[in-house]
Amino acid sequence: MRSKRSTKHLSLIGMLLIAVAFAGLQLTAVTGRASPDTKNYLSYALSLSGESRAEAGRRAIDYSCASQQHGPLSSIPWTSRKIAGESQEQCVRRLNDSVAHWSRNGNTSGMIAPFANHRFMAIFEARPGYPLFLVPFVTVFDATWGLWLAGLVVALAGSVCVLLTLRCAGASRRAGLAGQALYLALPTGTVAMNPLSDGLSLALGTAVVLGCTLLSLDRPRTGVALVVCGLALMFLVRYSQALLLAAALTAGFALRWAWLRRCRRPSTLTGQAAVLCGALAVAVYAGAHLLSWPTGQDSAQDLLTDHYRRPDLPNPWPQFLVQERIFWTAWLHRQATYPVLPILLALSAWALLRRRSAVLPVALAAASAGILNQAGHPNLDQLLGHRLIVFVWLLPVLTVPLLLDREPTSCTGEGPQRSSLKRRWQRDPAASRAAAHRHPAVADRHSGRGTGVGENVGAVRER
Repeated sequence: MRSKRSTKHLSLIGMLLIAVAFAGLQLTAVTGRASPDTKNYLSYALSLSGESRAEAGRRAIDYSCASQQHGPLSSIPWTSRKIAGESQEQCVRRLNDSVAHWSRNGNTSGMIAPFANHRFMAIFEARPGYPLFLVPFVTVFDATWGLWLAGLVVALAGSVCVLLTLRCAGASRRAGLAGQALYLALPTGTVAMNPLSDGLSLALGTAVVLGCTLLSLDRPRTGVALVVCGLALMFLVRYSQALLLAAALTAGFALRWAWLRRCRRPSTLTGQAAVLCGALAVAVYAGAHLLSWPTGQDSAQDLLTDHYRRPDLPNPWPQFLVQERIFWTAWLHRQATYPVLPILLALSAWALLRRRSAVLPVALAAASAGILNQAGHPNLDQLLGHRLIVFVWLLPVLTVPLLLDREPTSCTGEGPQRSSLKRRWQRDPAASRAAAHRHPAVADRHSGRGTGVGENVGAVRER
């Protein structure tokens, strides 16, 4: 009992130390993170908190222009924001003129101040989840500290979900803490701290990954609750990413189910998870359609018409495919020049080959959702950023820490002692009777007696 308590205390202390170190580093850059889209979310949140549309727009402009006067955040890795070429007064004047222009040209409704034409602002009106999340923070702490604290909560929540995912999948304590540290140190942590919807969407995505891992381990109640709630909240935060994640998980579970069936190891758990994620993907798509939210066609027109400033293209897809080729060519060149991600993906492939864990297929599906999200908006302005493709970094975050474990991890979470006893029982039951007396519950599970078999049959089939 004492050893279990001490282990829990060590895990909690390690988790808290990593969180404190991350928070201390982020204190070196409380502001300076705003992007052009930040003012849209902040204006929405301030309107929800009770401010008038005009006052919410004014405060959002003040925050955005003050933030952009700070240079690139050299103290925070993975930030690549360029130094603004205008003074704070010029920025305020430009944005106020833009608000006045679009107000005169018909953008007079909605929760967000008219920073651009109504069609472009409708993209952000369709993401109410993040502004709702910001309301208590900006109400109590004002814009600067409120946005910083909201980002910190989002980043730490995502890192804890990663730690729990690894631990539930049978990884050791050090592997779980390594996953938490990687999540905060890689672009996942940086994107989570940025005052944009991508960080909250990523944190909810890690909750969905945790739920899918639990489903693979035959823990349906908690797993289903996390998957359904996570994707439902993602629908409100960034429905396009929720759709892509649900679709990628559906494909991943379906392919795994087909592979297991071909190997004559059919798994009802995998099939049920595929059906659940597929149903949620359909629900997300149907919900966005019923609410008349912007679609993929609108996103393509937005990219090719400079935020709808030019007339729509009759058929945008040929030119969109040209943009895809240009973007991915430049992206591959960028990765060859700064091969951090390729190296981490190589380590992930090594982990996939050496380890067995319920988290591996889920991590692959989540990473593919990041690639799909970036492919949906191949904008060269995002080449140096990570926010659209950030889900791809979940693959190294969830797989590389598994290399720290000497024994291969198991879908049932068995430790080295139980795995060793199981092998001895299978080879020579007579030689294991003494060990069975010391570990009666494990012996019952391996010999087919007791309640342990029913609890673990699904996980054994998965393996």
